[in-house]
Amino acid sequence: MAMIRIESLVILSLALGLLEMTVSGASVSYDHRALVIDGKRRVLISGSIHYPRSTPEMWPDLIQKSKDGGLDVIETYVFWNLHEPTRNQYDFEGRKDLVRFVKTVAEAGLLVHLRIGPYVCAEWNYGGFPLWLHFIPGIKFRTDNEPFKAEMKRFTAKVVDMMKQEKLYASQGGPIILSQVENEYGNIDSAYGSAAKSYINWAATMAISLDTGVPWVMCQQSDAPDPIINTCNGFYCDQFTPNSKNKPKMWTENWSGWFQSFGGAVPYRPVEDLAFAVARFFQLGGTFQNYYMYHGGTNFGRTTGGPFITTSYDYDAPIDEYGLPRQPKWGHLKDVHKAIKLCEAALVATDPAVTSLGPNLEATVYKTGSGLCAAFLANFGAQSEATVNFNGNSYILPAWSVSILPDCKNVALNTAKINAAVVSPTFRRQYLKGNIVSPEAIQSDWSWVNEPVGISKNNAFTKVGLLEQINTTADVSDYLWYSLSIGIQEDESQTVLHVESLGHALHAFINGKLAGSGRGNSGNAKVALDIPITLTSGKSTIDLLSLTVGLQNYGAFFDTWGAGITGPVKLKGLKNGTTIDLSSQQWTYQIGLKGEELRLSSGSSSRWVSQSPLPTKQTLIWYKTNFNAPAGNNPVALDLTGMGKGEAWVNGQSIGRYWPTYISSNSGCTDSCDYRGSFSANKCLKNCGKPSQQLYHVPRSWLKSTMNTLVLFEEIGGDPTQITIVTRQVGNLCSWVSESHPLPVDMWSSDQYRGNKPGPVLSMKCPSPNQVITYIKFASFGTPRGTCGSYSHGKCSSTKALSIVRKVRSCLL
Repeated sequence: MAMIRIESLVILSLALGLLEMTVSGASVSYDHRALVIDGKRRVLISGSIHYPRSTPEMWPDLIQKSKDGGLDVIETYVFWNLHEPTRNQYDFEGRKDLVRFVKTVAEAGLLVHLRIGPYVCAEWNYGGFPLWLHFIPGIKFRTDNEPFKAEMKRFTAKVVDMMKQEKLYASQGGPIILSQVENEYGNIDSAYGSAAKSYINWAATMAISLDTGVPWVMCQQSDAPDPIINTCNGFYCDQFTPNSKNKPKMWTENWSGWFQSFGGAVPYRPVEDLAFAVARFFQLGGTFQNYYMYHGGTNFGRTTGGPFITTSYDYDAPIDEYGLPRQPKWGHLKDVHKAIKLCEAALVATDPAVTSLGPNLEATVYKTGSGLCAAFLANFGAQSEATVNFNGNSYILPAWSVSILPDCKNVALNTAKINAAVVSPTFRRQYLKGNIVSPEAIQSDWSWVNEPVGISKNNAFTKVGLLEQINTTADVSDYLWYSLSIGIQEDESQTVLHVESLGHALHAFINGKLAGSGRGNSGNAKVALDIPITLTSGKSTIDLLSLTVGLQNYGAFFDTWGAGITGPVKLKGLKNGTTIDLSSQQWTYQIGLKGEELRLSSGSSSRWVSQSPLPTKQTLIWYKTNFNAPAGNNPVALDLTGMGKGEAWVNGQSIGRYWPTYISSNSGCTDSCDYRGSFSANKCLKNCGKPSQQLYHVPRSWLKSTMNTLVLFEEIGGDPTQITIVTRQVGNLCSWVSESHPLPVDMWSSDQYRGNKPGPVLSMKCPSPNQVITYIKFASFGTPRGTCGSYSHGKCSSTKALSIVRKVRSCLL
């Protein structure tokens, strides 16, 4: 089998424009096959972009790239705690400007699915619920509870009224064709008993009463009452069946990858498997499919849930965290979308007819009396390719793949055969001050403020016993100090401090000095410590700093799970082996840090110290410096290698929590991941034994050309002079085809086999119109080996391939 592989060096100069279109008014309904827009059934391909996980300046480009990738619809949650941080006080400005986001989608000519919830899950802090909701007397979340239902209805109606006022529903001429109420409740509703059914019926009735003029859906809700459409979430939804023969088969979350946790490796999903899942869904009757996520973005500030979700929400999505297409995922899915759209007329005209072609082999045909015909041939075996006969022709089906035949004869695409090029990103690093200078000069550019250990604020208070953290702080800060003074006899100074916490991490200080630390993980947030300590004869102070890393966002009764040091706290191994339980003593509490009260994150306080030497590897310290933005328009990140754990701000904007010292396990990763066979969240992992997150996105719109202020709060000790600023760029393009590849889907036609059969085509182009291919590094015709960036010639190889391709390139310049 002959192959050609090409690897080329490219230079990036990104310049993308926005295509604006006017969305006309529409009626939206549904039948058993599809959503019906203005009387016409539609095959719709959708992708999730969460507006607060990027910036308004990024939205037009993200949406245009989505459209260029073949999407019809943009799907987003609505984040209640973002918009109503204080009861009856709303915020829809900046990244929270939902109306602007929806209008931006409409300007690109795309439609919107608005998932109001208002519970969202989404690895978002507290599942999207505002913390004040927790303190309403008598409230119980997500069940038949009057206080909760009243607040849920009020916020849902608020969002619907905002959309109506701006005429954003399709029934008003706007882009919103769907809305969602509740979210994945069916996964956990059994825990709520009989009240779950009455609650879900109430939620449906409430949503319908808001009179949006478009259908409502409930995902993962098999008993969703009519006319609510129940939909599927998962890695695969081809076997999903709606709960009524009158409802269409819809997939609201096709997980394009998976989220990442601090302490975990980086998960990814091979595009061959994702494309297989998409094709199988449409093969077996689906007509609406949404990628969760199409662009994942960034968890800025303290928005992460989990707990322990990373600041990056990249999700291995087709458009990466920085807003650039992830290749070949974006390009291959674009081809899949084109192939499916070639079948649309047949798909919506009739029901599928499924025939077995052998073990793990299946043909599905959509054929009408008027002559329309489209077919899908599937090999859902995970081991080997198969040759099948269909309609008198022979077709080779690789394992775990689907071939799409828009005319029931000619293959437009096979999901395992990728024509899209691989784009390898590179990261260009520089010190915050540009050119490398002496360590002394680097240190002189930094200033700092020490965060006091223990109680330092006037609003501290005392209570007998240990307090649960979330009920105490209302999540206004990650931090809660627990402080206790105790008297110790001289011969009892050597002991062991035992501390138990619900999580998520804690630091123990004895007489102002760090004695020990502990942390939970994404699987178990609880912390238990036994720390050998030496107490001072007479009075000693125990200061325990408890901290959260995002609040729980999923599970039955997740709002009651709690955090913080609930005990016991003991001194063990005292004289004669005795133990003192300190849990019921009178403790002093401080919510948050002194630096938070002083608003040090703005960088404008007069308390900053600028003296040499700069304290490094020190716990509880704030740092500040200024830096210039890198030239150009490439996406920017900070490499926080060298820091420990904390939070970072650029020009007063929080870029999120950082934790580069939380290293993932050395096991679980492989050099390559076989796409064949069912995917799971832990099947394909990379970056084992490395920091879970090293790079932290800084949106370009948050930067000035000069004198940007960077502030960090460091908990456990780090060296800020090691921080570098990084620009993300495209370095190489690679592509390969074989004799078994179909033509690029753009070249497909129903009469392509008349005369000589055309051969496969390798097509490569730069990601941006302003880019040029500057050099061909490798080309081989024969049996080359390796992967992008490390190709080599096989036993069979043409000696002329490289010179021919270089000559072709020179002709194109």
